[in-house]
Amino acid sequence: MSSLGSLAGHRIVPVIVIDDAAQAADLARALAAGGILCAEVTFRTPAAADAIRAMAEVAGFTVGAGSVVRPDQLEAAHDAGASFIVSPGFDREIVDLTRERGMGSLPGIATATEALVAMRAGIDTVKFFPADKLGGLGTIRALAAPLQGLGFVPSGGVTALDAPTYLADAAVPAVSGSWMATRSMIASGDFATIERVSTESVQAIGRV
Repeated sequence: MSSLGSLAGHRIVPVIVIDDAAQAADLARALAAGGILCAEVTFRTPAAADAIRAMAEVAGFTVGAGSVVRPDQLEAAHDAGASFIVSPGFDREIVDLTRERGMGSLPGIATATEALVAMRAGIDTVKFFPADKLGGLGTIRALAAPLQGLGFVPSGGVTALDAPTYLADAAVPAVSGSWMATRSMIASGDFATIERVSTESVQAIGRV
């Protein structure tokens, strides 16, 4: 069984920074209308837990917590209804707690050593972060060659233009980014644009 849990199968994972949890349900509906049925709500704002709770109540939508760096954040996410956890780096305590809570786990790595440690911990898919600063797809291909069976989800600087290129590689099961739902789009309530860009993104990767 994949360490991603309910996140497995989703090819685009929006990275959400939201300041007002009252907008969360409408955001989830806009993403879903565009064909994106999941999101990672980052613990970068005080609204994160309440936003996760609201999005988790939208039928058919999978929501997780991102930027999780402490156990208390994981517990808050779990209590709010998050089904997966994303971290910027690999932390064994976070991974173990995530597994104990029955949640999917996507820890971040930047080196072959970190990837090996993650594999030893039973992780089959990692977040490659920050992808744009680490060489992007070229580095992923170099790491994937000796690390057979490990999937890489690039995050950090991923755009609508390069997402299809990433996803064309067998080592990349999904991409993570914020281009379809930026913090400013969400703050201004521009859900029509979020739906439109999500639709365009899903159509673009569908051609891969």
